[in-house]
Amino acid sequence: MDIAAVARALAPSIRSRSDEIERNRTLPADLAATMARTGLFRTLLPRRLGGLECAPLDALASMEAIGEADASAGWCTMIGATAGMSAAWLDPEVAAAIHSSPEVVTGGVFAPIGRAVVDGDAYVVDGRWPWFSGHAHCAWLSGGCVVVENGAPRMLPNGAPDARMVFFPASEGTRLDGWHVSGLCGTGSGEVEVRALRVPRERSVSLIVDAPRETGPLYRMPPFGLLAQGIAFVMLGNARAAIDDLVALASSKRPQGSRRTLAERAGAQAELARAEAALRSASAYCVDAVGTAWSRALGGDPPGLRERAALRLSATSATRTAADVARAMYDLGGGSSVFESSPLQRRFRDAHVGTQHAMVAPPTLELAGRVLMGVPTDATLL
Repeated sequence: MDIAAVARALAPSIRSRSDEIERNRTLPADLAATMARTGLFRTLLPRRLGGLECAPLDALASMEAIGEADASAGWCTMIGATAGMSAAWLDPEVAAAIHSSPEVVTGGVFAPIGRAVVDGDAYVVDGRWPWFSGHAHCAWLSGGCVVVENGAPRMLPNGAPDARMVFFPASEGTRLDGWHVSGLCGTGSGEVEVRALRVPRERSVSLIVDAPRETGPLYRMPPFGLLAQGIAFVMLGNARAAIDDLVALASSKRPQGSRRTLAERAGAQAELARAEAALRSASAYCVDAVGTAWSRALGGDPPGLRERAALRLSATSATRTAADVARAMYDLGGGSSVFESSPLQRRFRDAHVGTQHAMVAPPTLELAGRVLMGVPTDATLL
């Protein structure tokens, strides 16, 4: 299946519903169901479980295409796909039970905000996780927890707390609507809470300590690197749409006091050219970093430290470049950009919320810089 072509075919109908997605602050149920049926949430899910197990660049291209149509829909695509990837670390029988239908969508928050108290062959879980994107259309959820044993956090050899993601049916969590934000409004990224929820130990994974159960090359790729790249590709799609929206506006817009259209003004032409070059350069760096890491994985080896650092660095750089491009297009649009009827204001807002994700935040630059400098680095989250 050419999943990127599937995404491009669905994109116009998604874009036509952008106002509805924004207004409802979540994906409409019928649209989420359509996206699930087409496989957009299954690009990184093991083939054995009904997934597509795509090559990374194919999966990322589908996220980019949906992000170009609507950044919130693209973000939900990315979250569903990357959450599905974690099934490769689960006990095979547990993973099969969770993904019992090809239309099952999963979501998760990796941050270890919850507590998982060891109780025999289970964990007793308490947690309240923010930023739970797309939880309204998910059948199963996972939340990061610090493991507590004998009354204290269990520690790893590197001195960090032992953190695991626990999986539970969405019906066992309480959804809390706190998603009133400036951008990516349609992702429905509210909170999910559980209290004293008993979760069998086999329904948990550590992407840091555990090894994947699946043997395909996709699962030699670093999951955090692919998550960061997913964010970047959604934001690259959003910025591409901002350029297209500006070009569509420029042929008819005459800035106040000017006889020439925006398209005829030299300054606008130069600014557009700079934005185009910056966006293509950022995209090329991501494609190169993913391609290099994927070549290592195809050859039977996990990507090395420098390849993993390049995945994170290129993703952070691309996400921030995409935000700069969206801002530049917003500025070029002038007063027209501030109206709700202008797609440029939404592209601007969505871009700048995308930059706030921890996977592409400024500390990523420090982490990559340490690797480039040859300074000893805790690469756990690379």
